[in-house]
Amino acid sequence: MGMETDAGLMLSFGPGLILIDKLCLMIFVVELCIKLAAYRSLFWRNGWNIFDFAVVAVALIPGAGVWAVLRSLRVLRVLRLLTVIPYLRKVVAAFLHSIPGLSEVVMVMCIFFYTAAILATNLFGHTHPEWFGSIGKSLFSLFQIMTLESWSMSIARPVMEIHPFAWAFFIPLITIATFTILNLFIGIIVSTMQELSIPAPKKPEEIPETEATLDAMEAQLTKLREQLAQQSHPGPRSTH
Repeated sequence: MGMETDAGLMLSFGPGLILIDKLCLMIFVVELCIKLAAYRSLFWRNGWNIFDFAVVAVALIPGAGVWAVLRSLRVLRVLRLLTVIPYLRKVVAAFLHSIPGLSEVVMVMCIFFYTAAILATNLFGHTHPEWFGSIGKSLFSLFQIMTLESWSMSIARPVMEIHPFAWAFFIPLITIATFTILNLFIGIIVSTMQELSIPAPKKPEEIPETEATLDAMEAQLTKLREQLAQQSHPGPRSTH
């Protein structure tokens, strides 16, 4: 599909690339049909199976008319690697499980950025309207600063030429936004991956029979020890 975007390759190998694409799609359809026949209603209880079905269904949409836009989404078939490689599925599962924690961090970041945007607009908007002329422009400029993309020479230093003490605004902004809030995203995702990697405790009915046998043998040994102890330390004999 990547080669199909190159006009030169399509002129040279177009029919072959299209044939390979159709063969891959046919394999995916056969695989999907086998899964549907094997799992039946259970197929729809697995999110990964639903994802596979949606990706393959998009690839089957005709490439002409109003459906041409959706047809371009067939490139999502590459994402089927996520369902094939177990480690990638683990990473995606960890990201999905961390969304509740990430949403709280996003809320904190939005409040912080909105407050900083208002402050930047009031401080630098009248001298640098191209960057801080409105709340929207300020938010975009602060986002650029957070990503550390040309923030020093393109934004901070030109502002400091007119506002010498602007460093007192930009340095805390970078410290809080880049080195604190963004690291919270990484910390939450890593913590979730560690939680998912720890196996859940087994239920009593899931304990192997060998462990139950060892417990029974240990109980018998304990009982034998008690009997031997009683025999080696007999009580006082009665005299008649």
